Amino acid sequence: MTPVSVGVVITTYNSPAWLAKVLTGYESQTVKDFRVIIADDGSTDSTRELIEHFKSRGLLEIDHFWQEDEGFRKCQILNRVISSTNCDYLIFTDGDCIPEPNLVETHRNLALPGFFLSGGYIKLTMPVSEKISEDDIRSGVIFNPQWLIDSGQPKSHKLWKLSPSPWVKRFLNTVTPAAASWNGMNSSTWTKDLIAVNGFNEDMQYGGLDRELGERLWNFGHKSRQIRFSTVCLHLDHARGYSKPEIWARNRAIRDAVKDNRIFWAENGIEKKIAS
Repeated sequence: MTPVSVGVVITTYNSPAWLAKVLTGYESQTVKDFRVIIADDGSTDSTRELIEHFKSRGLLEIDHFWQEDEGFRKCQILNRVISSTNCDYLIFTDGDCIPEPNLVETHRNLALPGFFLSGGYIKLTMPVSEKISEDDIRSGVIFNPQWLIDSGQPKSHKLWKLSPSPWVKRFLNTVTPAAASWNGMNSSTWTKDLIAVNGFNEDMQYGGLDRELGERLWNFGHKSRQIRFSTVCLHLDHARGYSKPEIWARNRAIRDAVKDNRIFWAENGIEKKIAS
């Protein structure tokens, strides 16, 4: 079952320099039949102007969803996207994650009914993040492990995710001890199934909100497939001023309740009512 229409949902907040690199990555995809859906949590005009610039280039079909800046409200803008899009399959990522050229094609080809896909990412240092140019992205050189190392990225087993061998990628997907959990940088599933669990939980703030969605999808009966070595994105470095211990603790309590009570429906989600 191949998706009819694919949307790439990119969350962003006042990071136009990083978003430009990400959008260049989507201009460079091996397939072109997808929409870019930008979920903007209150960015200023500089982000809007950047998006208009990329629209004018004519290489991407872009929808821009924006909401007022009232603090961290990522779940709210994502729910608005989910409930509004006509795409039947959605890939979720962030405005600081440059995709491999095959990312959209891989998610589309591996999509299965009743599954979500859990892709991979590699966190870059700030110097490497700043060094990457749009020409580097278009050429694909940034996905060469040696180029990253020569640019200052520390050597690590995590760079195995960039192996060019399909056999190696399949083998590593099989043996990795990491769970195939939902992550906000590189995951995908069917729009109808996101609606069936009432989308993201708007009680969640930064710290585990993506995992919580995946845990409710599991409770709903979804399975997950590990593709963290099949296709990756490069995560550009940035500050995390919105990460606070008390918020993590509150989010952890919500996730514990989801696990203990086998909850799949987000009471404070797309619809603001409890399922009967």
